[in-house]
Amino acid sequence: MPQTRSRCFSERAIEAIVENADVKLELFRQLDAICPAPAVLASNTSSISLTVIAAATKRPEKVIGMHFMNPVPLMKLVEVIRALTTSDETYQTVFAFASSLGKEPITAPDRPGFIVNRLLVPYLLDAIRAYENGLGTLEDIDKGMKLGCGYPMGPFTLLDFVGLDTTYYIANIMFEEFREPAYAPPPLLKRMVLAGRMGRKSGQGFYKY
Repeated sequence: MPQTRSRCFSERAIEAIVENADVKLELFRQLDAICPAPAVLASNTSSISLTVIAAATKRPEKVIGMHFMNPVPLMKLVEVIRALTTSDETYQTVFAFASSLGKEPITAPDRPGFIVNRLLVPYLLDAIRAYENGLGTLEDIDKGMKLGCGYPMGPFTLLDFVGLDTTYYIANIMFEEFREPAYAPPPLLKRMVLAGRMGRKSGQGFYKY
């Protein structure tokens, strides 16, 4: 369970913890209790509904999503996601704040995956299915997408960087919402997560580190 400080003096708080709805909701309850009434509470969630998160607080009009792309120091994009209850003032303040950080903000809908992961996750899951079906080696699939499509990194390198557990959680949330096969986690992804092969952070994912 996340632990917060007993007092909060900031004008805003940006949460960036594990992609688990129960844990995030508990943290937002704690932040709501200790942060000043005017403070904006933002989540870096990559898939969880901001309306659900906002409902866990007594300031739903001040809850919003700020989804930074990974790796944050290199990637320019920030998705700004409005809950159904987010006020215009909160949205405009956070959009301007994202720009002040040197980022390029876009407005994304409060639907699982928002914009980027709604398009990216099916691609990553398809890459896993293709590998399971013998399409090619990890290295050749990665190199094919880098050199053939101009991606900065191949799908398996990206999966290991993001974290296989994080991708698995996001895929489950999206599949639960849309019930489309494209969002269903492949069996190999589930087995790797159960085996503790999370990617770079655990020392092994599709590649060893």
